[in-house]
Amino acid sequence: MKTAFLFSGQGAQYVGMGKELYQQEKRVKETFEEASDLLGFSMEDLCFEENNRLNETKYTQPAILTVSTAFLRVLKEKGFQADAVAGLSLGEYTALVASGALAFSDAVQLVHQRGQFMSEAAPTGSGKMVAVMNTDAEVIEACCREASALGIVSPANYNTPQQIVIGGEVAAVEKAEELLQAAGTKRMIQLNVSGPFHTALLVPASKRLNEVLQTISFKEMEIPVISNTTAKVMPQAEIVSLLTKQVMSPVRFSDSVQTFKELGVTRLVEIGPGKTLTGFIKKIDRSLATSRVEDAKTLAETIDFLTE
Repeated sequence: MKTAFLFSGQGAQYVGMGKELYQQEKRVKETFEEASDLLGFSMEDLCFEENNRLNETKYTQPAILTVSTAFLRVLKEKGFQADAVAGLSLGEYTALVASGALAFSDAVQLVHQRGQFMSEAAPTGSGKMVAVMNTDAEVIEACCREASALGIVSPANYNTPQQIVIGGEVAAVEKAEELLQAAGTKRMIQLNVSGPFHTALLVPASKRLNEVLQTISFKEMEIPVISNTTAKVMPQAEIVSLLTKQVMSPVRFSDSVQTFKELGVTRLVEIGPGKTLTGFIKKIDRSLATSRVEDAKTLAETIDFLTE
């Protein structure tokens, strides 16, 4: 029976994430301390104390990566390993850590910079993201193409067959919403996100990120990583180019789950804050068994799930 580990993306953060396992598991505490030493600020304070920084992209990204990696290390210490991995957007970096390709020390500093580049390319309020429900991808893509006469707008996240997120400049996104309504879309939800990521607005961030990625030493992957950008197994030689594209390209999560199935995966474990990915999987394919690790209770449930 093959198992995949999935890693949380931005938006899953909340004050107190990781605290229970931090208090109970030595490996979690060590991972937090390692991140604090590398970044020069307290990861414990960032994740556990009420503060305004946790929702700032340059802090959100290393915080989620640290929490997810800490939980991963606990699972590995208990003898559990994945047959394949993936992550949602930011989570792809944790997936690369899990694969052995990227050292945690490099990853946590890299995503701190990635977050900075992203927030500078698309500052809060510079655009808009909207989840479009129960509408064919072709219809959404056509409406975005027509609306792009007013500016940048495109699909940003293919989350499930029933939920595709579009993003871009405000006027163009609002035009796409009008066109979608006229085409019969009944439900759209504006997302409370810091910027329209995974669109062409992120081209400047992509260029800056590429310069940093060129300095990182990626090791040989020990287990396959499914790329957000292609929804296929990431070739070793294309890690840098795919991570460069990923920040400004749509995330193909729904197709990635189908790729897991083609690899023979039947069980998926979401690792990190929240349960967004578990929710997506249930909407993509209910035949897949899911579990997650977020606190002591879900860790115990996942250990049972993986030892069945």
